Amino acid sequence: MQDRSFPYDLVIFDCDGVLIDSETLVCRVGAEVFTGHGFQITAEEIARRFIGRSAAHMFGEIERESGRPLPEALRDDLKSRVNAALAGEVVAMPGLVPLLDRLQVPACVASSSDPERLRAALGAAGLYQRFHPHVYSAVQVPRGKPAPDLFLHAAARLGAAPAACLVIEDSLAGVTAGRAAGMAVIGFTGGGHCGPDHGEALLEAGAGRVVPSMTDLQRLLCG
Repeated sequence: MQDRSFPYDLVIFDCDGVLIDSETLVCRVGAEVFTGHGFQITAEEIARRFIGRSAAHMFGEIERESGRPLPEALRDDLKSRVNAALAGEVVAMPGLVPLLDRLQVPACVASSSDPERLRAALGAAGLYQRFHPHVYSAVQVPRGKPAPDLFLHAAARLGAAPAACLVIEDSLAGVTAGRAAGMAVIGFTGGGHCGPDHGEALLEAGAGRVVPSMTDLQRLLCG
């Protein structure tokens, strides 16, 4: 039975950096692929500029700055190598499964990743069936984060009012999107890519509070 003192009807989780500790891995592989195809970029720059954003946004920015289109071979290489790395290395964020076991309201995933990557990553971590069919991707909406479209889409699919939704996000773009959707947002800094100042940046972006681990989030949400 749902605890009626809990003020939310739906918890919306980002995927990379929240459900799975994958951002450092994805940025490293991305830098290797781009550099291998003649587009010089570091993992640190990818992390700083593109975490929380869609692949389409990243591709567009790199094409604009380089003045040349990205070859299809690069896109295919990036997708296959990232999915292979995720399938081989990722696990659920420590403390996540106990939190999900105790959460008394519906939960879903709303991620900038494409559906194929979400299936690969969440499947490898043993989480895909836990959330399916409520796994939503930025490709399903006109605008990705930091626009509110994806979070509003997820809420509508589960019949929840935006004001009754709680978003768990690790990225500035994600926090901005959640607030633009009229939702409460908790910033999460448990991912390996989060430096010592990341929590303060999430608060400045609009997060109501920040938690450093899933254990802390469980205490906050479940008592």
